[in-house]
Amino acid sequence: MKADIVTIFPDFFRGPLDHGITRRAAEMGLVKIEVHDLRQFTHDRHRTVDDRPFGGGEGMVLKPEPIFDCLEGLQLAPREQRLSGTAKESVIVLSAQGQRFTQRVASELAALDRMVLVCGRYEGVDERVSEFLADRELSIGDYVLSGGELGAAVIVEAVTRLLPGAVGNEASTRQESFTEHASDGDAGNADSTCGSGGLLDYPHYTRPAEFRGMTVPEVLINGNHQEIRRWRREQALKKTLRNRPDLMDGVELSKEDRKILERIKSSLSV
Repeated sequence: MKADIVTIFPDFFRGPLDHGITRRAAEMGLVKIEVHDLRQFTHDRHRTVDDRPFGGGEGMVLKPEPIFDCLEGLQLAPREQRLSGTAKESVIVLSAQGQRFTQRVASELAALDRMVLVCGRYEGVDERVSEFLADRELSIGDYVLSGGELGAAVIVEAVTRLLPGAVGNEASTRQESFTEHASDGDAGNADSTCGSGGLLDYPHYTRPAEFRGMTVPEVLINGNHQEIRRWRREQALKKTLRNRPDLMDGVELSKEDRKILERIKSSLSV
């Protein structure tokens, strides 16, 4: 995987991407990350990357010329091939107006050979970049940041950890919150029980079994893997219902899940 980041603040990425999984994946050759300074693609002595918006309004907008020049120099496949899927590349603009970045989108990007992340700034990017150059716009959440740099770092981290070999135990990435189509694994192996299937992850506990009077649920200690599986599924359903009920609409529920949900809802209404 090759990840190119286009930004007016290249030094920003010296911190977030130099640690943990992204650093290890880069050292292992699983991902190559390059940061491109947009100001290097300007043609005036002031290295101007922004201008006032046509039609009036507050703030400044990133100009199209430096972005087009930068991306044309990256020798990407034509946009038509990227959109059709014949080229496993994608050009992405980070924007508050973009599609919400989710685990499903991270999985889609992890299947590519290359992604280019254009970090918006100020009031955004000239719309011609999104309309004629980029393949998609992404937002990491329903809030506004001053620029796309934090979003780009989030996307690189989320995508990199899904690359084969990036995480020591790859099964762990199939059990996490939001992960769809996760396998339930071997019923006899407690380490691979209860893939999230689009739900939030179940609670996790570690040693000591008792800490300041707070104890680990007995079911996790008794060694009965079927009971552990059922407990984890129930806890995942309970946490999702409490914290993110909107996710329930997209989850495929079994008959057992529905019985558990009825029991949870009954207990909450008491």
